[in-house]
Amino acid sequence: MKMSDRKKKILQIVVDEYINTAVPVSSKSITEKHLTDVSSATVRNELASLEELGYLTQFHTSGGRVPSPQAYRFYIEELMEKGNLSQSDLDYIENAFASKSHDVEHLIKSVSSVISELTDYTSVAITPHADAETIRSVSLISCGENTALLIIMTSERILRDSFIDVPEGMSDEDIDSASKMISKLFAGKALSEVKDTEEEILADFGQYRQVMSEVIAALKSYTRPRDEDVVLTGAEKIFNHPEYEDIENVKNFLTVISSKDRLADIIEGENDEIQINVKIGSSGDSDVPDDCSVVTATYSAGGKNLGTYGVIGPIRMDYPKVITVLENVGKVLEELVNGKKTDKKDSNGNERKEK
Repeated sequence: MKMSDRKKKILQIVVDEYINTAVPVSSKSITEKHLTDVSSATVRNELASLEELGYLTQFHTSGGRVPSPQAYRFYIEELMEKGNLSQSDLDYIENAFASKSHDVEHLIKSVSSVISELTDYTSVAITPHADAETIRSVSLISCGENTALLIIMTSERILRDSFIDVPEGMSDEDIDSASKMISKLFAGKALSEVKDTEEEILADFGQYRQVMSEVIAALKSYTRPRDEDVVLTGAEKIFNHPEYEDIENVKNFLTVISSKDRLADIIEGENDEIQINVKIGSSGDSDVPDDCSVVTATYSAGGKNLGTYGVIGPIRMDYPKVITVLENVGKVLEELVNGKKTDKKDSNGNERKEK
């Protein structure tokens, strides 16, 4: 059934009002505050029709309506008006990252805190998983005194490991030869593959077995459990929202955030660009609790995945604000990582005039 423009307008009003007040919306409040030229009876009929269509629910026959998960989905896809960040919010984003523009790893970890602070929701970040990085080359540089410097280049970064021991009497030419053999052996493999092939590789090495053993140990040290990629910020902010005065809702929320593996399943993105993804409670996303929503964006810059970031909060989430924050944080992050100067612009991308 095609929804009429009036139904769309009324549904938009109900969602916006409920997001702002957490109070069921009545026909009287709609006609008094928004549709002054429409009768209360007409609005009541439209609300009843929207309820029959599954977009609204009513806790009490004499009470107002609240949006269903289906309504929020339709609102985001069809009705939501793009939000605007205040000047202070835009300045906060720029200032939070400005001093860290040359420290990419620290910069990425700071994103979660910025998002949580600006949205007033719990923020979750999934940083790129090191295990998925592909080894490009492994080099050994002789440093004398039976030592060599190990340099590992991956698809994402250069890893300068500590000095490793080499067998006594191993010449510079031998080290160079071992370096070429080791690099050829590992090039194109993911870091996660190293531990699976360790025994096979060591078995095939004779005179360079000690060196290979130390190289493998260094490569394995860069792999880590998946849950170490998950950063959770502002868990206490969930209690700022009235939905979580209900103990059952609190239990559901704590169940999710207490398992970083589960959080990773919910948050992790599939795209390498700034793309907003919304999962709304019981609307079919089984990993998300019925009373929660998750909004995420996956960021990249210079061909590198910078991770997936987002918020988890009540279904009655301020979607326009959250999505606008995620988009603006992504733009600033991309500019900083790419080494571009962030222009003074508002949240619509227009040039801002300095006072």
